[in-house]
Amino acid sequence: MAAGAKGKPFLRTSYGQVLIAVILAIAVGFLFPDFAKNPWVKVLGDDFIKLIKMIITPLIFCTVVSGIAHMHDARKVGRVGVKALFYFEVVSTLALVIGLIAGNLIPIGRGMVAKGDPSTIANFANQAADMKPVDMVLHIIPDTVVGAFAGGDILQVLLFSILFGFALMFLGERGNTLRTLIDEMTHAVFGVVAIIVKAAPLGVFGALAFTVAKFGAVALGNLIELVLLFYATVIVFIFVVLGATARMARFSIWSLLVYIKNELLLVLGTGVSESALPVLMEKLERLGCSKSVVGLVVPTGYTFNLAGTNVYMTLATLFISQVLGVELTITQQVVILGVAMLTSKGSAGITGAGFITLYATLAVINPQLAQGMAIVFGVDQFMSRGRGLTNMIGNAVAAVVISRWEGEVTPAALAANMRQQIDEADVKTAITTG
Repeated sequence: MAAGAKGKPFLRTSYGQVLIAVILAIAVGFLFPDFAKNPWVKVLGDDFIKLIKMIITPLIFCTVVSGIAHMHDARKVGRVGVKALFYFEVVSTLALVIGLIAGNLIPIGRGMVAKGDPSTIANFANQAADMKPVDMVLHIIPDTVVGAFAGGDILQVLLFSILFGFALMFLGERGNTLRTLIDEMTHAVFGVVAIIVKAAPLGVFGALAFTVAKFGAVALGNLIELVLLFYATVIVFIFVVLGATARMARFSIWSLLVYIKNELLLVLGTGVSESALPVLMEKLERLGCSKSVVGLVVPTGYTFNLAGTNVYMTLATLFISQVLGVELTITQQVVILGVAMLTSKGSAGITGAGFITLYATLAVINPQLAQGMAIVFGVDQFMSRGRGLTNMIGNAVAAVVISRWEGEVTPAALAANMRQQIDEADVKTAITTG
């Protein structure tokens, strides 16, 4: 039997188990759709995602507070935050532009007959109507701290964690006891993560088998070109834009992808990028990135660095306009960039976020286009996995790049750590011995 990471048999590695789960899920979804649609199969994926979501808010609180509290210079926190936001805006804009270029160069929507029931998007329309910039700003501040944690709102928890971290840092020696307690809590939280990820193969199987069974027939129809173009576009974005960014920071994008292959498979199976967030943060720290950078950049990136969602929005907007015969001028396409940049920021933590933000963008550009969203509804679930993968890869690259800007890790150290191919099944051992 082929050996996996650190000489383990392939089937004993998390990578091997999740990969087998993906293959089985696709096979079962296509060959036994009735079985795959059984609620007991779907619940495997739903419950695994709920387990991950359960631990995300305490994880973010502990890592952010610990990272900031151990700093002796508040200016570093501000410096990292400004660098992160600048990086996010540049990369997000490039993602939008690439989506527009792909949609214009390959107008696959022209000549197609519009299909779909507009009533299927009524729920998304209602949610999109509530996505106003001023409401988003107000939403950042929770009504209560407990409410932010109970609701699982990452942005609200992040805000409180930053404030709490600064307060603890300013306490100086008086805060040593509390700092130690939070450090120990961080180890315990990652211990819970290590237990949860052992159920990843079951979660991936349940989520992916149900999705393939429910949407497989639609995905094989005339919209398959859109799905293929979307994945081709995000692949170009990853290896051209993120690849060039990685080269400038003197590390290999391919090596990073191999390093986080387990997390990529997890997102591919569940369709939720947040499912890999806890283990991704731990692996980035073990790669050499500091707790403060990882704790600030990665959670913030899930709100401000949604590159995959941006590619999807511009590409889908052009596709729908082509199907409906609505010609968009260069000016309107430039407006799409600005509108999409705003609407994508308010979608974090919302189920069906990519579809909701697409509706919000279309409604602003041309209300007639919003009615055409039912055309892409059937294959949206398949593109959501591409969005999640791209978003996660983008946030991993951002954390490494900003760590390089901060001088926290050298190119040689990055290359050496990536070659180790650490499997997340060893997270518990690393925590207890670290």
